[in-house]
Amino acid sequence: MSQIDPGTSSWLRSRNDREALRLFLEHGALTRTMLGELSGMSKPTATQMIARLERADLLLPVGEISGARGPSAVSWGVRSDRVTGVAVSMLDDTIHAVLVDAVGTAHPVVELHVAESERSPAGDLDRAIDAACVASDVDRRTVEEVVIGVQAAVSSEHDSLALTDSLPGWPPQGARHLIESELGVAATLENDVNLAAMAERAFGVAQDAESFALLWIGVGLGVGVDLGGSIHRGAHGGAGEIGYLPVASGPGEPGVVTTTLLGADGIRALVDGGAPQVVFAEDESVLAAVAERIALTIEPVLAVLDPELVVLGGPTALAGGLRLAELVAARTARDDRDAPLVRLSSTGDGAVLEGARRLLVEKIRTRLEDRIPTQ
Repeated sequence: MSQIDPGTSSWLRSRNDREALRLFLEHGALTRTMLGELSGMSKPTATQMIARLERADLLLPVGEISGARGPSAVSWGVRSDRVTGVAVSMLDDTIHAVLVDAVGTAHPVVELHVAESERSPAGDLDRAIDAACVASDVDRRTVEEVVIGVQAAVSSEHDSLALTDSLPGWPPQGARHLIESELGVAATLENDVNLAAMAERAFGVAQDAESFALLWIGVGLGVGVDLGGSIHRGAHGGAGEIGYLPVASGPGEPGVVTTTLLGADGIRALVDGGAPQVVFAEDESVLAAVAERIALTIEPVLAVLDPELVVLGGPTALAGGLRLAELVAARTARDDRDAPLVRLSSTGDGAVLEGARRLLVEKIRTRLEDRIPTQ
């Protein structure tokens, strides 16, 4: 983007136009009067801002709004077809994907079964982008960004993936580069539990927490750590990979890794092959055993981070429900410290994809702002 000297007319126009675009993105369709009131600008200035944004193909007329007196006023809205992206959640045998635009339109989620497919970073994303665009009837050429949730420790600086066995065909180094170079889109890889934590912060039970730890209990385990609204990833992207941490399963018992206690195989053994949600509802002793294992697992997190809140998420936690959160809270309470609040996630089973979608909306909006003329 061209450099503009602060205080010049070009700088002021660009600054005003960016603010106007943000107001349209935040509030939806606006008339020039409404834009003037929200921005504090005069009607003539608001009209000029709208005209410049329309010429840049960032706005278009979307209807009319009737006033109490006088004729109806034209309203404008952000063009959602200029830049889009695709949010992706990589699971063991499936890929979930959804188209994302700047205004957060609800698009259908597609599910791709890839267990028998030849896998590669670019190949997986190519299929995901195609499927998401077809499901939403959107031109693939508008897709400029992808955000991908993976079950791995992600180092953005080194473009590396570690501690994963769920991405066959993906190399430990250079996956992002392969996607970007072969597909021509900007790619962001992020740990799936970190994305779920972003969703929990945005609209879940952690919205007002100063700090929280999200324990994700599914096929494997992971912890998303939010400190003051920022995700803590660690120096190499490995923060929160608690599934590899050894703990004692009971007094005098030898240490086992936490995935053995709470991963899919461990839970399957506890419920004796039954559906966890059904077994938990019928036999609280099984649910209590899960709560005890969770308390053992998060003890190191509490000792090191002392979070205000612990959120239980993922399929196993959702199957255990509110009662599981209550049992965990009772087991983490100790006389020698202030116990954290323990809550069940409220973001549902689509938390990873929703976190990716929200991150992607911000990236798309930044791209639109960068298209505002500077002269």
